[in-house]
Amino acid sequence: MRTLLTSLGLVLLVLGLVYHFAALRAFNLLVPKDGGAARIAVDVAYGPHLRHRLDLYRPVQGQGPLPVLLFVYGGSWDSGRKEDYAFAAHAFAAHGYLTAVADYRLVPDVHYPGFVDDTARALDWLADNAEDYGGDGEGIFVVGHSAGAYNAVQAVLRNGLHGRVSAMASLAGPFDFLPLDSPKSTAAFAQAADLGETQPVHGDLSKAPPLLLLHGGGDSTVGLHNSRNLHAAYLREGRESRLTIYKPIGHVGIMLALAKPLRHHAPVLDDILRFFQMYR
Repeated sequence: MRTLLTSLGLVLLVLGLVYHFAALRAFNLLVPKDGGAARIAVDVAYGPHLRHRLDLYRPVQGQGPLPVLLFVYGGSWDSGRKEDYAFAAHAFAAHGYLTAVADYRLVPDVHYPGFVDDTARALDWLADNAEDYGGDGEGIFVVGHSAGAYNAVQAVLRNGLHGRVSAMASLAGPFDFLPLDSPKSTAAFAQAADLGETQPVHGDLSKAPPLLLLHGGGDSTVGLHNSRNLHAAYLREGRESRLTIYKPIGHVGIMLALAKPLRHHAPVLDDILRFFQMYR
């Protein structure tokens, strides 16, 4: 089974099919999940829209209040389902976090800043309601992959959520991607009145929470300069930022490395847990 799952992961890495719903659903169904964690709530409403729903996971053992973590998936701002990231949620919940995975509105139903504001709304909901599920909402930990990493960082900067977030981790996030040069980013951002304002590297980082930037050296989807440039901007403001580049892992692989049988590809989970531990 381990060989089969590793082979499946490698096929997904090579073909880049993970954002096609059928492939990601199959991967999530087949991959063994971390033990010691369970989903405790499904389709909890954090806002009025049908996409304003989240699932919650927590460790089976352990007393509260638990640290709280929000996982924000990617998908080029036009695709994604929270159910397909149970493997990631189980990974963090098994290590002691009350973990939420939230859906958000997608292109073409919304454009920037709709998906960013949804992430901010989910963060606010967690801070206000985590206690009801055994969590400590005083400081949320946030992990995002690709477009989800963008949503997370931009939500904190744009919506003034610095005080609600203890630390963040980005997996291959796009933070400095002007000019718009792909159909996906054009569809999501072309309507923005001020394109410069959409870029986290130009945001107010003076109060930004600690940030761990993880990127694959083989990423051909989101260039390394995105993480490097945000890291440099953080340091110019005197903020805490750490940058790790995994070679030769790619854009999809860095997220799949959260899955139990694929962690030998890169220590993504361990690096995030170690970083967050400093701020718990």
